[in-house]
Amino acid sequence: MANEELTRKLQGRMQPEEAEGRPEFAPCAVPAPEPEQPVRSPTASADAELSAQLSRRLDINEGAARPRRCKVFNPFTEFPEFSRRLIKDLESMFKRYDAGRDGFIDLMELKLMMEKLGAPQTHLGLKSMIKEVDEDFDGKLSFREFLLIFRKAAAGELQDESGLMALAQLSEIDVALEGVKGAKDFFEAKVQALAAASKFEAELRAEQEERKREEEKRRLRRAAFRELKAAFST
Repeated sequence: MANEELTRKLQGRMQPEEAEGRPEFAPCAVPAPEPEQPVRSPTASADAELSAQLSRRLDINEGAARPRRCKVFNPFTEFPEFSRRLIKDLESMFKRYDAGRDGFIDLMELKLMMEKLGAPQTHLGLKSMIKEVDEDFDGKLSFREFLLIFRKAAAGELQDESGLMALAQLSEIDVALEGVKGAKDFFEAKVQALAAASKFEAELRAEQEERKREEEKRRLRRAAFRELKAAFST
């Protein structure tokens, strides 16, 4: 009995010592997996750009788009192949059909223009004409886009049966001033004759001289009127 009791006491002492000698390990926290970064495909940027363009086109159609600030348009520098006289004649034609005086030719004004030129177009045909040169997708023609019609005609980029080619061929600029049969030949001749910068400067000087002569004529008329008035006063 004494031996059994001694054995139990020894075992009771050994168990706490073994427990104290064992290292205690805190449970390791398992790190959460990091979220995977989305991989951008090579066409992602192109798709985003196209989406932005389509969204702006939709906003324009709904009248909700903010106007973009654009640089000042100078036809004489952007269309150096055209003479100053030609650009002014085209500007006069553009203003003649700009009934709204807003600096644009809309679909109804283009319809009237084509009817007066003797080449009436359907509604879809008119929309197709505008779309071919409509750079800002506003559904109407600015003066710059109007000039693009004649540039494309000169470069042979218009189909012979298209409404834009009919506009270029039937415009009074072609018939009344130059007397040629086709818009393409007419503008090619202009490009060859007036492409040099010296020619441009000569035209500018000629315009200045013409203005001086007109001013001198007005001055002489005013002087003659004053003399005539003075003669009646006496």
